[in-house]
Amino acid sequence: MVSLSRIALLVTAAQSAVIPRDAPVGLKVRQTGAGQNAVTWDKYSFYVNGERVMIYSGEVHPFRNPVQDLHLDILQKIKALGFNTVSIYVHWGIVEYERGKLNWDGVFDLQPFFDAAKSAGLWVIARPGPYINAESAGGGFPGWGARVEGQWRTSNPNYTAAWQPYIDSVGKIIAKNQITKGGPIILAQPENEYSGFMNPDGSLNPNEDTEYERLLLEEFDNAGIEVPTVCNDAWIGGHFTSVDVYGYDNYPAGFTCSDPLSWPDPPDYFYSSHKDVAPNSPNSILEFQGGSFDSWGGFGFEQCYKLIGPEMARVFNKNTYASATHLLNIYMIYGGTNWGHLSNPGGYSSYDYSAAIAEDRTLREKYYELKLQANFLMVSPAYLTSAPVDVQKFPTNGSNITITELLDEVGGKQRFYIVRQTKPTETTSSAFKVDIETSVGKLTVPQLGTASYILPAHDSKIIVTDYPAGGAEILYSTLEIMTWKVIDGRTVILLYANAGESGEIAILTTKTYKVDVRRGKASTVTSKQASTSLTLQFVVGHETVVALGEDILLYVVDRVNAYNFWVPDVNLDQDLPVIIKAGYLLRTAKFSGNTLSLTGDTNGTTVFEIIAPKSAQAYTWNGVRLDTDLTRYGTQEGRYRTRTPRVDIPDLARLKWKYINSLPEVSGSYDDSKWVTADHTYTPNKIKPTTPVILYASDYGFHSGNILWRGHFTATGGETTFNLTIQGGNAFAYSVWDGGKYLGSFTGAPAPSAHNGSYTLAGPWVKGSSHVITILQDHMGLEQNWFGGEENFKSFRGLSDYSFGGATPTLKHWKVTGNLGGEKFVDWARGGYNEGGLYAVRKGYHLPGLDDSKWASKSPLKGIKGPGVEFYRTTFTLNIPDGVDYPISIDFRSSTSTSFRVELYVNGWQFGKYIDDIGPQKSFPVPQGILNYKGENTLALSLWSLEESGAALDSIDLVVRSEVEGGVGIVRNSLAPDFTERPGSY
Repeated sequence: MVSLSRIALLVTAAQSAVIPRDAPVGLKVRQTGAGQNAVTWDKYSFYVNGERVMIYSGEVHPFRNPVQDLHLDILQKIKALGFNTVSIYVHWGIVEYERGKLNWDGVFDLQPFFDAAKSAGLWVIARPGPYINAESAGGGFPGWGARVEGQWRTSNPNYTAAWQPYIDSVGKIIAKNQITKGGPIILAQPENEYSGFMNPDGSLNPNEDTEYERLLLEEFDNAGIEVPTVCNDAWIGGHFTSVDVYGYDNYPAGFTCSDPLSWPDPPDYFYSSHKDVAPNSPNSILEFQGGSFDSWGGFGFEQCYKLIGPEMARVFNKNTYASATHLLNIYMIYGGTNWGHLSNPGGYSSYDYSAAIAEDRTLREKYYELKLQANFLMVSPAYLTSAPVDVQKFPTNGSNITITELLDEVGGKQRFYIVRQTKPTETTSSAFKVDIETSVGKLTVPQLGTASYILPAHDSKIIVTDYPAGGAEILYSTLEIMTWKVIDGRTVILLYANAGESGEIAILTTKTYKVDVRRGKASTVTSKQASTSLTLQFVVGHETVVALGEDILLYVVDRVNAYNFWVPDVNLDQDLPVIIKAGYLLRTAKFSGNTLSLTGDTNGTTVFEIIAPKSAQAYTWNGVRLDTDLTRYGTQEGRYRTRTPRVDIPDLARLKWKYINSLPEVSGSYDDSKWVTADHTYTPNKIKPTTPVILYASDYGFHSGNILWRGHFTATGGETTFNLTIQGGNAFAYSVWDGGKYLGSFTGAPAPSAHNGSYTLAGPWVKGSSHVITILQDHMGLEQNWFGGEENFKSFRGLSDYSFGGATPTLKHWKVTGNLGGEKFVDWARGGYNEGGLYAVRKGYHLPGLDDSKWASKSPLKGIKGPGVEFYRTTFTLNIPDGVDYPISIDFRSSTSTSFRVELYVNGWQFGKYIDDIGPQKSFPVPQGILNYKGENTLALSLWSLEESGAALDSIDLVVRSEVEGGVGIVRNSLAPDFTERPGSY
């Protein structure tokens, strides 16, 4: 994922950096190790095991889902889209939180994900970094990297020594799971968006570090990776062309969630620019916009979805097809959650991304729109050898229409016309006719009647010519094709358009067909039989089914009804042609004996229609027999009523809560002797502080969550104010105490990552007296490091300057703490990022199993009376039955009366950071497997009041967000330790 603001700095460099790549024409095979021929390519597209394929992929990040049993749910949903591939990042900083100790166990084990991908029938593009960006903490870099001298993302030997053990380790995992070893991985990507570069002084460098690229590829080879390597240039700039297949990214709709109708013009230079750089490899977009990030104080992902919704997918995705894109990876298809402080400072706990599959794993309308498109491409092999030959732009009433014509260069016959509004912000529909080239000459369509077609605003269409569909030869179709199958010798074609639109399909035939309308209104169908063709025009309603003899069956449905149709792989290893109408989600289809067994999800009364060979004589849905009746056109139809049982959801406000003070550090008697002494006088950081000792948290091994500082001083006499410059990342906050006296807070704002503050001390200090300044600050995550050579991820968290007014005391020492153990963190199962530096968390009081019976009773709805931190715990029981999927969230209601912050722990897992007066996130989905759906759960939260007036929650609720019958099956709880006394905790 690229930073657009940084690309803006590099426009000039981009224009001058397009470097043609010399490569042999024709099929290319990557020869590394023992060599392989499982994944090859030519200038058009890829071959996998000898079959030319469209690689249609969706991006998923395993590290953003800490429940291994839920991977299959997401991957089956991606497969059901018609996609054949999933792309993943691996976050180096998570698995090597402590340098030299790689953790591939438990939720960090990649093998269950790869196994689930194979089970779902998906290939994998593996993108392990070392840098990934991804709006993640450090962009994937580990926090200890702040102490590594010199530039990162270069051939700097210090950096090389840092990343090589990780790439060697993850590379061997990738190698074990590549397709040549029976696994699902077909492509591997070193680095990420290696497209912008800096000199050590921070000035832009026009040259990439090719030695760094060579070292990365060499390490891939050494690890045994033999599938082709790819890159994702941030734009088509000709960077990192030493990989096997050049690729690039594109986010054409931008990220202006504040103005969801602000689409820019779709780019039309992809194909030509790609060919300038890599003429002999497929046009490959490794990241194409599938959503949008959002920031602290932002508009929320539902608002972003208005920008990046189904209309965007219709217009911009089809525009990529107009550029003959034959590898397309949608970023993101499922975002997940920044649990455990995994976000960079620019994002909050949710990484929903407005993706087709929402954070709670429910399906948005965009999902179904993508399904229509992907299924079409999967039955259109000529698209894979097509290239654009002409782009027409012409005025119509109300707008301009842009039509891109693609020709199948191998077959020399088929054409694809992509039609869109020239200005995507157009709000009125446009009427148009299209001149198309066909095997019978140039035609102007529509042919029947005098009316033009209507192209609605925010829409796009794909018109085909000379399109073979099994036994049918489609001369042209202005109705869009979702799919086709030959079933028992009859070609079934599924066509769609918006309700109320008209469209035509012409079939080359010398037969005279009776146009037999078996479903729908005959009055909506017009036909014309010629000597060599039959043309039918439809006014699109809910569903019209037309039989043309025993040869062809046409389904013409409106778009919303088309969403209900699915094209599953049956058994994943045999070609049994079926089309199933099944509503919300069809996961799998298996044929055994004479029974077609279907699995999936329903969310209401569902009409099933099974279009399958006659050899399938019985049908089951999630193991239950479906009663069906024969339709007038030979398919089976039945109804299924969803059974979603009522469940008792605890009222969190009425539970018994326990609490303790979680900021004992401000007490005059507090002993911080076990804390780390902050006594460094040198930092590798390029930003040098003015403080007598280094007060940067990462220099002492603390990289996430709350950080506490305690400065011990002896008064000179007359000190009256304490002044500081402190940094914590976007939306951070801090509070300051002089001994037990609260001095004040910076309550934070969306943008500032640093703050200069001045606070009046408890009273003029008396000469010789001892004092402790305590600072509690938020650590909002490590910055990303988009430019090669920059060191932005080393941006410090802590103090770069402090001083006193009135007099200057003598420093005794500074102490610092964050999560218990720092890089030597104690919870190996949940990882180093999961915890922060609050007292209760250091002690492990967020974990289940703690005996809190001696704690005082109080609800967070009563809250804290003044500034400080209190920590609350409660337990509740769930009993969600099997056979359903009820995603649950913990929701807050915003209160703008005070400034406070909450960190939410569910069974020990940090699953939410709520900032009441900044937002926007108020609802925090917590997946099954983190929530125990069949037993006791421990909910803990910290409440940090930043004001004298104190703070309390207005509400806290457990909410079932959706009810569907079906689901992925048994979901086991992610294994992690319960509470035990932590030796050495403080």
